[in-house]
Amino acid sequence: MTDVSTSVPVYWWVLAAAIVVLALFGLVVWMKGRPFAPGTVFRASRLSRGNRLLPTQVLISQTAVVQYIPGWIGKQEESIHMAHIASVKIQTGMLLSNLLIETSGGASPIRCHGHRKADAVEMQRLIESYQDEYYRGGGPRPLAGPAPAGATSTGR
Repeated sequence: MTDVSTSVPVYWWVLAAAIVVLALFGLVVWMKGRPFAPGTVFRASRLSRGNRLLPTQVLISQTAVVQYIPGWIGKQEESIHMAHIASVKIQTGMLLSNLLIETSGGASPIRCHGHRKADAVEMQRLIESYQDEYYRGGGPRPLAGPAPAGATSTGR
Protein backbone atom coordinates (compact mmCIF):
# COMPACT_ATOMS: atom_id res chain seq x y z
CA MET A 1 0.00 0.00 0.00
CA THR A 2 1.33 3.50 -0.81
CA ASP A 3 1.52 6.30 1.70
CA VAL A 4 -0.59 9.26 0.56
CA SER A 5 1.30 11.73 2.78
CA THR A 6 4.51 11.42 0.69
CA SER A 7 2.89 12.00 -2.75
CA VAL A 8 3.01 15.41 -4.44
CA PRO A 9 -0.18 17.44 -3.90
CA VAL A 10 -2.33 18.14 -6.96
CA TYR A 11 -1.92 21.93 -6.69
CA TRP A 12 1.83 21.56 -7.35
CA TRP A 13 1.08 19.74 -10.61
CA VAL A 14 -1.41 22.47 -11.57
CA LEU A 15 1.14 25.17 -10.73
CA ALA A 16 3.85 23.39 -12.78
CA ALA A 17 1.48 23.06 -15.76
CA ALA A 18 0.56 26.76 -15.53
CA ILE A 19 4.24 27.72 -15.52
CA VAL A 20 4.93 25.57 -18.59
CA VAL A 21 1.96 27.10 -20.45
CA LEU A 22 3.10 30.64 -19.57
CA ALA A 23 6.66 29.84 -20.68
CA LEU A 24 5.39 28.50 -24.04
CA PHE A 25 3.17 31.57 -24.46
CA GLY A 26 6.17 33.85 -23.75
CA LEU A 27 8.31 31.90 -26.22
CA VAL A 28 5.72 32.26 -29.00
CA VAL A 29 5.35 36.02 -28.34
CA TRP A 30 9.15 36.43 -28.37
CA MET A 31 9.54 34.41 -31.60
CA LYS A 32 6.77 36.36 -33.39
CA GLY A 33 8.34 39.68 -32.26
CA ARG A 34 11.77 39.01 -33.79
CA PRO A 35 12.64 40.70 -37.12
CA PHE A 36 11.03 38.65 -39.89
CA ALA A 37 13.74 39.30 -42.51
CA PRO A 38 17.32 40.52 -42.69
CA GLY A 39 17.73 44.19 -43.51
CA THR A 40 16.25 47.40 -42.19
CA VAL A 41 13.19 46.29 -40.21
CA PHE A 42 11.19 48.70 -38.05
CA ARG A 43 8.95 47.28 -35.32
CA ALA A 44 5.91 49.05 -33.93
CA SER A 45 5.94 49.85 -30.24
CA ARG A 46 4.28 47.33 -27.98
CA LEU A 47 2.66 50.32 -26.25
CA SER A 48 0.47 51.01 -29.28
CA ARG A 49 -3.00 49.61 -29.97
CA GLY A 50 -2.93 46.28 -31.78
CA ASN A 51 0.80 45.73 -31.24
CA ARG A 52 0.93 44.68 -27.58
CA LEU A 53 1.79 41.02 -28.09
CA LEU A 54 2.55 40.68 -31.81
CA PRO A 55 4.00 43.95 -33.14
CA THR A 56 3.70 44.89 -36.80
CA GLN A 57 7.02 45.17 -38.66
CA VAL A 58 8.02 47.12 -41.76
CA LEU A 59 10.97 46.12 -43.97
CA ILE A 60 12.40 48.82 -46.21
CA SER A 61 14.74 47.56 -48.90
CA GLN A 62 16.13 49.14 -52.06
CA THR A 63 13.31 47.66 -54.12
CA ALA A 64 10.21 47.49 -51.91
CA VAL A 65 8.45 48.28 -48.66
CA VAL A 66 6.98 45.22 -46.93
CA GLN A 67 4.53 45.38 -44.03
CA TYR A 68 4.51 42.18 -41.96
CA ILE A 69 1.67 41.53 -39.53
CA PRO A 70 2.24 38.37 -37.47
CA GLY A 71 -0.71 36.33 -36.27
CA TRP A 72 -1.08 33.54 -33.76
CA ILE A 73 -1.35 31.21 -36.72
CA GLY A 74 0.18 32.51 -39.95
CA LYS A 75 1.00 36.04 -41.03
CA GLN A 76 -0.07 38.80 -43.40
CA GLU A 77 2.40 40.54 -45.71
CA GLU A 78 1.82 43.46 -48.03
CA SER A 79 4.48 44.96 -50.27
CA ILE A 80 4.79 47.97 -52.53
CA HIS A 81 7.60 48.34 -55.06
CA MET A 82 9.61 51.57 -54.78
CA ALA A 83 8.47 52.61 -58.27
CA HIS A 84 4.84 52.47 -57.13
CA ILE A 85 5.12 54.56 -53.95
CA ALA A 86 3.47 57.94 -54.51
CA SER A 87 3.83 59.52 -51.07
CA VAL A 88 4.74 58.89 -47.45
CA LYS A 89 2.75 60.75 -44.81
CA ILE A 90 3.67 60.90 -41.14
CA GLN A 91 1.14 61.75 -38.45
CA THR A 92 2.80 62.33 -35.10
CA GLY A 93 1.17 62.02 -31.72
CA MET A 94 2.49 62.72 -28.27
CA LEU A 95 4.60 59.56 -28.11
CA LEU A 96 4.16 57.57 -31.29
CA SER A 97 3.68 58.18 -35.01
CA ASN A 98 1.59 56.71 -37.80
CA LEU A 99 2.73 56.34 -41.42
CA LEU A 100 0.62 56.16 -44.55
CA ILE A 101 2.48 54.88 -47.61
CA GLU A 102 0.33 55.54 -50.68
CA THR A 103 0.67 53.90 -54.05
CA SER A 104 0.65 55.58 -57.44
CA GLY A 105 -2.04 53.23 -58.73
CA GLY A 106 -4.53 54.19 -56.06
CA ALA A 107 -4.60 50.72 -54.50
CA SER A 108 -4.90 50.33 -50.77
CA PRO A 109 -2.06 52.11 -48.98
CA ILE A 110 0.09 50.59 -46.26
CA ARG A 111 -0.93 51.96 -42.85
CA CYS A 112 1.67 51.64 -40.12
CA HIS A 113 0.74 52.77 -36.63
CA GLY A 114 2.61 52.84 -33.36
CA HIS A 115 6.16 53.60 -34.51
CA ARG A 116 8.54 55.85 -32.62
CA LYS A 117 8.86 59.32 -34.13
CA ALA A 118 12.54 58.84 -34.97
CA ASP A 119 11.74 55.54 -36.70
CA ALA A 120 8.94 57.14 -38.72
CA VAL A 121 11.24 59.91 -39.94
CA GLU A 122 13.97 57.37 -40.75
CA MET A 123 11.47 55.22 -42.69
CA GLN A 124 10.43 58.23 -44.77
CA ARG A 125 14.07 59.20 -45.37
CA LEU A 126 15.00 55.66 -46.47
CA ILE A 127 12.05 55.40 -48.86
CA GLU A 128 12.87 58.76 -50.45
CA SER A 129 16.58 57.96 -50.79
CA TYR A 130 15.85 54.54 -52.35
CA GLN A 131 13.41 56.16 -54.76
CA ASP A 132 16.07 58.72 -55.71
CA GLU A 133 18.53 55.90 -56.42
CA TYR A 134 15.91 54.01 -58.42
CA TYR A 135 14.97 56.95 -60.64
CA ARG A 136 18.56 58.21 -61.08
CA GLY A 137 19.50 54.75 -62.31
CA GLY A 138 16.96 55.02 -65.11
CA GLY A 139 14.32 52.70 -63.69
CA PRO A 140 14.29 48.96 -64.02
CA ARG A 141 17.02 47.26 -65.98
CA PRO A 142 15.88 45.10 -68.93
CA LEU A 143 16.49 41.39 -68.55
CA ALA A 144 19.23 39.94 -70.75
CA GLY A 145 17.88 37.43 -73.20
CA PRO A 146 17.63 36.61 -76.88
CA ALA A 147 16.78 39.49 -79.18
CA PRO A 148 13.24 39.51 -80.53
CA ALA A 149 12.72 38.41 -84.13
CA GLY A 150 13.51 41.19 -86.59
CA ALA A 151 15.79 43.10 -84.18
CA THR A 152 19.14 44.25 -85.47
CA SER A 153 22.41 44.56 -83.63
CA THR A 154 23.93 48.02 -83.10
CA GLY A 155 27.49 46.69 -83.22
CA ARG A 156 28.52 47.82 -79.72
